[in-house]
Amino acid sequence: MSAERLSSQRNIWVATVRPDGRPHLAPVWFVAEGKALYFVTDPKSVKARNLQRNPKVAVSLEDGDAPYIVEGLARHVNPSAEIVRLFKAKYDWDITTDTQYSQLFEVEVTKHVR
Repeated sequence: MSAERLSSQRNIWVATVRPDGRPHLAPVWFVAEGKALYFVTDPKSVKARNLQRNPKVAVSLEDGDAPYIVEGLARHVNPSAEIVRLFKAKYDWDITTDTQYSQLFEVEVTKHVR
């Protein structure tokens, strides 16, 4: 996937696994850096709680005509200056000052599905 295509997309859909094994799917804002994807969420959200128990995710772009689907492992990370800059440039959003959406996850892509 080209960096240009990823940077042109506003949302990704992140699928996580609920405690009972059912999937949970949610749209999130994101940035890409290197081979990783980054998204921010509320620490109290279903996806954040799911990821504390099980780091496995599936991620998809909204574009159904040119699918991009990957699987990976998500982990909570502290924001680097570059990730802060990328969110600011893409969304005009300083992720370091948001008190609700304050948990940054890095998705290490382990498999390209499409």
